[in-house]
Amino acid sequence: MAKDPGLGKKIVATVLSVKGECSAGHQPGEAFEISCHDTGGLCGFFYHDIFPALSTFQFGGNLPWWEGDTIQVQCPDSDNLVVMKLERSDRE
Repeated sequence: MAKDPGLGKKIVATVLSVKGECSAGHQPGEAFEISCHDTGGLCGFFYHDIFPALSTFQFGGNLPWWEGDTIQVQCPDSDNLVVMKLERSDRE
């Protein structure tokens, strides 16, 4: 298993909602750390889809429509849509 070297900001993912039934079992309120080195147990399809945004966010970057240190991301399964927020903070 790869070791997360702790680079960049700390990212905590929280599942906000699930429309339908998530095939990976994600549930509203579930929270976990995630990074470019650690999926945190996130479904592979979802992780693959958000990786570009995650890497930008983890290393302090911003996109024009992002404000502050919280963004929302959605899984690619629109029939069983999972919505999460990612929050970044300095590592302790």
